[in-house]
Amino acid sequence: MANTTGKKYGGREKGTPNKMTKELRFVLKDILYQELEQIQAHLDVLKPKERVELFIKLMPYVLPKVTSISHTTNEPLDWG
Repeated sequence: MANTTGKKYGGREKGTPNKMTKELRFVLKDILYQELEQIQAHLDVLKPKERVELFIKLMPYVLPKVTSISHTTNEPLDWG
């Protein structure tokens, strides 16, 4: 029978980390560190176009995105 009261029965309590997620992150982190040792060799075999495409894909993880700022109505134009 479905729970219609909205109360939670069983399972993890709120805020308790998921063990599977924690273990998966540990494994992926280990694999990433192993690959970092070989990254220059991998980059050397890429064509220049492929290398640029890879850097473009990786940039959002390293550099913050820049957003433009525009003037809105009733905002003072004077900065000083």
